[in-house]
Amino acid sequence: MEKRFSTNINIRNKRAGFEFELLDKYVAGMVLTGSEIKSIKEGKVNLQDGYCYFKNGELFVKGMTISPYTQGSHYNHEAGRERKLLLKRSELRKLEGKVEEKGLTLVPVRLFISDRGLAKLEIALARGKKLHDKRDSIKERDIKREMSRIKY
Repeated sequence: MEKRFSTNINIRNKRAGFEFELLDKYVAGMVLTGSEIKSIKEGKVNLQDGYCYFKNGELFVKGMTISPYTQGSHYNHEAGRERKLLLKRSELRKLEGKVEEKGLTLVPVRLFISDRGLAKLEIALARGKKLHDKRDSIKERDIKREMSRIKY
């Protein structure tokens, strides 16, 4: 019998590392509905266009798509709704100050299920890369690939 829900979910936003220079990472909890957690356990999440923003001192993630649960009824969730992130108040204040003053942004990097079965979102404080920085990262990646080929 095939299991519908996976226990080791680890969904990454690969584009974030290419588009942004990741400075600092935080792990935040998420406020979800029942059908959302079921879709996450099926692995039907897209983090590519997601970003985080502050509203009234609270942190929200927007643009993260969790596909509707296939077995869900009319109580199913909206795929692109904004979701509240849960962090300690001291971390929220620190992040809000950095985002406002330095022109940095918060991007979702990874979504995973913790040991206790809770969905966690790893977010990163990031600075946008310029075109020449992207070229440098492509060059570094190619060099690493060539070096690993030479070793074997």
